Amino acid sequence: MPALKILVIPGSLRTGSLNSKLAATIAHELAQAGAEVTRLSLADFPLPIYDGDLQAKSGVPKNAVNLKRMMGAHQGVLIVTPEYNSSVPALLKNTIDWISRVQDPHETRGQVFRDRAFAIAAASGGRLGGTRALSALRLILTACRATVVPNQLALSFAEDAYDDRDRLKHAHDIEALNAMVRQLIELSQRMM
Repeated sequence: MPALKILVIPGSLRTGSLNSKLAATIAHELAQAGAEVTRLSLADFPLPIYDGDLQAKSGVPKNAVNLKRMMGAHQGVLIVTPEYNSSVPALLKNTIDWISRVQDPHETRGQVFRDRAFAIAAASGGRLGGTRALSALRLILTACRATVVPNQLALSFAEDAYDDRDRLKHAHDIEALNAMVRQLIELSQRMM
């Protein structure tokens, strides 16, 4: 059986981002569990703000097509989102909006969301750990008809959540991480 491939997408571009750090932590755990992990940066795939008129005039941008095809080459996707004003950042929402518009021959629009498993996580310096952004992201992904695993990771007080070796140090965070990783791997394997 070929190796299970998981795509990890941090929804932040900021240097020193808590969410990029969490994405790296989860990617390590996925690799430890036997998955072949690809981490990307949305900085490498700049996209204009979604506009139906722009799409009608110029088509879907090449970077959206590349992101969709990269997603399609993986059986599972993990998205780690910051929380901005109780929701997902515009960067992440715009990326999903564009990807949902890509339709390759012999498939329906948005099929890439329906054919693989998704997991979601967030990190925040506050006590809620990005739970409101996770609720919004889950809603967006389910609107795209994606299957999102029930377990998620909302890492609160993220600046103090790691030990001196950059591993999560609190038992409840480790349990949440392991449960989410296990569900993503199991569901991704079933959808292969």
